[in-house]
Amino acid sequence: MSAPSSASSAPAENSATEHDLLAPDAGQKPPGPTPSQSRFQVDLVAEAAGAADDKTPSSDASAAAPEAPSSDPAVSGEEAKGRFRVVNFADPTGEGSVASPEAAPTEGMQNGDTVMSETSLHSSTGGQHHYHYDTHTNTYYLRTFGHNTIDAVPNIDFYRQTAAPLGEKLTRPTLSELHDELDKEPFEDGFANGDELTPAEEAAAKEAAESKGVVKFGWIKGVLVRCMLNIWGVMLFIRMSWIVGQAGIALACVIVAMATVVTTITGLSTSAIATNGFVKGGGAYYLISRSLGPEFGGSIGLIFAFANAVAVAMYVVGFAETVVELLVVNAVMTDEINDIRIIGTITIIILLGISVAGMEWEAKAQIFLLVVLITAIFNYFIGSFIPVKSKEAKGFMGYDASIMWENIGPDFRGETFFSVFAIFFPAATGILAGANISGDLADPQMAIPKGTLLAILITGIVYLGVAVSTDASGNVNDTISSQFMANCSTAACKFGYDFSTCKNEDTCRYGLHRDFQVMSLVSGFGPIITAGIFSATLSSALASLVSAPKVFQALCKDNIYPGLQMFAKGYGKNNEPLRGYILTFGIALAFILIGMLNTIAPIISNFFLASYALINFSVFHASLANSPGWRPSFKYYNMWVSLAGAILCCGVMFVINWAAALLTNVIVMALYIYVSHKKPDVNWGSSTQALTYHQALTHTLHLSGVEDHVKNFRPQCLVMTGYPNSRPALLDLVHSFTKNVGLMICGHIRTVKLATDQARYQRWLLKNETKAFYTPVFAEDLKQGSQYLLQAAGLGRLKPNTLVLGFKNDWRDGDMMNVETYISMIHDAFDFQFGAVILRLKEGLDVSHIQGQGTKHMQNKRSPTVPLNVSDQRLLEASQQFQKKQGKGTVDVWWLFDDGGLTLLIPYLLTNKKRWKECKIRVFIGGKINRIDHDRRAMATLLSKFRIDFSDITVLGDINTKPKKDMAAFEEMIEPYRLKEDDMEQEAAERLKNSEPWRITDNELELYRTKTHRQIRLNELLKEHSSTANLIVISLPLARKGAVSSALYMAWLEALSKDLPPILLVRGNHQSVLTFYS
Repeated sequence: MSAPSSASSAPAENSATEHDLLAPDAGQKPPGPTPSQSRFQVDLVAEAAGAADDKTPSSDASAAAPEAPSSDPAVSGEEAKGRFRVVNFADPTGEGSVASPEAAPTEGMQNGDTVMSETSLHSSTGGQHHYHYDTHTNTYYLRTFGHNTIDAVPNIDFYRQTAAPLGEKLTRPTLSELHDELDKEPFEDGFANGDELTPAEEAAAKEAAESKGVVKFGWIKGVLVRCMLNIWGVMLFIRMSWIVGQAGIALACVIVAMATVVTTITGLSTSAIATNGFVKGGGAYYLISRSLGPEFGGSIGLIFAFANAVAVAMYVVGFAETVVELLVVNAVMTDEINDIRIIGTITIIILLGISVAGMEWEAKAQIFLLVVLITAIFNYFIGSFIPVKSKEAKGFMGYDASIMWENIGPDFRGETFFSVFAIFFPAATGILAGANISGDLADPQMAIPKGTLLAILITGIVYLGVAVSTDASGNVNDTISSQFMANCSTAACKFGYDFSTCKNEDTCRYGLHRDFQVMSLVSGFGPIITAGIFSATLSSALASLVSAPKVFQALCKDNIYPGLQMFAKGYGKNNEPLRGYILTFGIALAFILIGMLNTIAPIISNFFLASYALINFSVFHASLANSPGWRPSFKYYNMWVSLAGAILCCGVMFVINWAAALLTNVIVMALYIYVSHKKPDVNWGSSTQALTYHQALTHTLHLSGVEDHVKNFRPQCLVMTGYPNSRPALLDLVHSFTKNVGLMICGHIRTVKLATDQARYQRWLLKNETKAFYTPVFAEDLKQGSQYLLQAAGLGRLKPNTLVLGFKNDWRDGDMMNVETYISMIHDAFDFQFGAVILRLKEGLDVSHIQGQGTKHMQNKRSPTVPLNVSDQRLLEASQQFQKKQGKGTVDVWWLFDDGGLTLLIPYLLTNKKRWKECKIRVFIGGKINRIDHDRRAMATLLSKFRIDFSDITVLGDINTKPKKDMAAFEEMIEPYRLKEDDMEQEAAERLKNSEPWRITDNELELYRTKTHRQIRLNELLKEHSSTANLIVISLPLARKGAVSSALYMAWLEALSKDLPPILLVRGNHQSVLTFYS
């Protein structure tokens, strides 16, 4: 980063010191930053404007803005607008006023780096805080430890994913800005570690910046009240007495305890997730999706929102039924079912009005309903201590040890323990009521654990108290006469009643089995219990009516289901999901009118339980993944207890209704598969990602301890593609035989400093469904870079064993030292015990000049819009030929030399893939004319032992005969590259050979004349036998290192492979890769 200086001083900058570079030029006004300058450039503020306008009283610290004289004094005040002075750290001098330029510390001027702090920026226009962050024009002075530097101290704003409370997101200086040379442009590093904001998070950031005056709730009003109201449902008043009658006091307490255990474990798990980072709106959906990823979160979020919507209908119908029972005597409007529909519709409209009015009104309504509910509960317990003679006839005798002992055991009549448990458990499913409005809580991390767990404790105690105190049964007419006293054996006999006949007859109107209004009977004042029932139903309905749209809105904001985006919009200062309210109202009203709630109720309970199971599993999964990011501040959880809780929830699902449990699982899995298929573009750092890494690391380490075996050999290819999209034919062909079989690494050697584009190209590979890794290296030249890759690419056993290159079609056009480097890559591969593969297309491979390469060009493999010349058009078509289905063709394998079997293995793997499935393998081998049949049978036997299918074997007996055509074309091709040492002095010849090692000596040309003839003859045979093949695979000729010059070797490859269909030259490392042993 260089400070701005005048144009006239530019020549001196090359030799200037850092002090000279960063010192202000007193004689001239500094120009604006050039594009090569950093965003933390020194931008001088007019001292005069600062003195005139800065009325902000600084605290105990200040820093000076350097003087920048302007040619136009009138402009100086305008220049200072929006500029900032930092008054963050204590001034060692203790001065409280803005210092003059002369008083500015010299070390601060030496280092003109600057940084911004939220608490330290004061405008020169009146002390109001501003947060404008421009990467090049505005700068901010911060005195760090008494020294001006851009190296920032730890600041919470650097870790935010959304905007700072009063403005834009602050970012710490990048490593490039701190470390790079001053005359270099820092790279745009972007966001690391998944901090890049998605469109949904950007929208949330905007809302966060604009949300002033939003109503936020504490842990009591926001969580405790809601959870208690939801858990204390209709079950407490209408069904609890019946459950005690069926199961007895002991088993009723067991049922309550079992339900409480499940909800307590889930509450602990919820608390752990909620305290592992900042929690936004969305409740159960948000907790599960951020823990397990969008697949589970998206599937649970949808059914959880739907379950809450239908739960509104359940609670409203429960309220309407109670009202109809009260009106049944003389106020029936039509008939009972239609009365329920009418009252339910009116009720839900009123509830919708309360919800739409805003969370504040809804919270006030909840507080009122809680007061009524608690009054009803106290009314019941007080009434249980008041002896009333009329209650005895209906079965309530007060507290009596003998009656309690008689009611300890079960008295199941047409029910079982699990069927009774299934009826009770929905009463416990309200523990997420507070978490569901997490976006409206002032401090979700504190409120959710405290409110949820306390609600579970209080409601559990009340349920147990009701179970113990509800211990009577009877009939109003069951007084006994003296002659039957001797036959009476029940505990009620001493009170003068005999209820034994009620066990076998249905004539009894009262008692725990028959009368659902026992709590009204026991209570001090019956109508208060009715008010409690109203309160319980309406509060639960209201909580569900608020929860469903909030969860659904969070789901839609994340764009998991693209078609539901319209429901993400919020209104008002609280971002109320009005569209979600209308949708929830519609769903609830439909179920109220349908009236099939007995069928849908078990499914709803199962939907809630599926959510609980996944919350518990999330904690287990996150703990198992052992990610450093999993560090909840709530410590009272255990991964194995959470796993047990998840299993319990699944078990309870099947206990309640096995058919509904199966249906729930099918729906969750269907949604999971859909979301997995859609692959939403989100990165939440889920425990699924963490566990994937953990498992990959574990298995890679385990694999390192496994010895290689020929049966498990896989071609693991280092493919020198450059940019992955620059040689599509090479990428596609290698991917065809490595996909799901072996490792593929796209190597890229760069001779200029690497930009941060590795992740971008890796994403491109994934987007194009290419299972490969992109590995760029920085090196001085290609030879050095290839050696780096050959030695260092891969990890453990996941290292490449085969080098794949594209043929250098233009080898005769450029610098021959490039050919020397190219051939040396092949020699290096063999030195490192790699196999070598070279692909040649006669049209060429590199399409980068057509598509455009670099960080600004990441196009898909498709034709560009600009018109192409004929050769480029052919090149583009050829580059895409391996993306198509190959049809009924042949793959011709010219297995001339035994390299361990790689020349045969690659075509076999290729023809196993869908695109190449219809191609047949034809094998060509060399042999003697007088042994052709014998050689064919021997090869057929070998191939059958290898279990490799083939359509034909051809034995060529005339490989070593002289070429039919004249050698003149080859001689002409190598003529420019010959040394011709016989025509010059020996010393001059040696000097030329040393400076141009690729030159062909007369001696080597004569020594390898037979091998030269063979390459030309093979080209003739290839044209004769394989001119129509889809692909030719042939043994790569070897050249002895140090004996054959690179120009001669390149000429051999050219002569062998020219004017042919796509040809793959293959040479293994001469270690067996095929075996016929089991």
